[in-house]
Amino acid sequence: MKENNMIETNDMVYGVHAVTESLRANTGNKLYIQEDLRGKNVDMIKDLARDKKVSISWAPKKTLSDMTEGAVHQGFVLRVSAFAYSELETLIVKAEKVENPLILILDGLTDPHNFGSILRTADATKVSGVIIPKHRAVGVTPVVAKTSTGAVEHVPIARVTNLSQALDKLKEAGFWIFGTDMDGTPVQKWNTSGKLALIIGSEGKGISTNIKKQVDEMITIPMGGHVQSLNAGVAAAVLMYEVFRHKL
Repeated sequence: MKENNMIETNDMVYGVHAVTESLRANTGNKLYIQEDLRGKNVDMIKDLARDKKVSISWAPKKTLSDMTEGAVHQGFVLRVSAFAYSELETLIVKAEKVENPLILILDGLTDPHNFGSILRTADATKVSGVIIPKHRAVGVTPVVAKTSTGAVEHVPIARVTNLSQALDKLKEAGFWIFGTDMDGTPVQKWNTSGKLALIIGSEGKGISTNIKKQVDEMITIPMGGHVQSLNAGVAAAVLMYEVFRHKL
């Protein structure tokens, strides 16, 4: 049966990996599959949806493209429940149960592709959670979910009204707060033992001035080329892996 109903972009995910992980996490409500699509991905996702009792509709490719505003959907669009953010206190308590936990704080990140990429690396490096501000920053969107290739379903994300107060709570719990800056401790000399919280600044402005005042130590990534900075997603990945490799 063909289905031409449109759905809000904030209530869906698309692409093979994002749809698969959302179905596994039981957040899917209705699955749309491109009507002429065939292959193992179709069989796998269709079986998973049926197992999760998610209704399936077949739709033309153009309909799916309209639904995703021209994004690469790979023939799969899933209507999902509103993303369930973690409570900050819950995130901290769970992180404290991990040896040498790392919590990531994103200060004003606005690019959904960077956010999704960071979540993907966070999952790979066993980051305990991510904290984002509620205002003037990107939240979990379909683009974030797709770029994260499903990691959004596995990394706890807390969305807070006041980032400064969140840092105070982290300090009360015994976390050391680190930031990124051109003039800081070289990453290879970074002491990554203990409870760590790492702030990644926005793409254009970096870490906010008021947030910088709460940082215990700045970390810098040495570079030898002509470019003097990395984008937020790449810088975050380098630093997350630096912490992760000391746990191996």
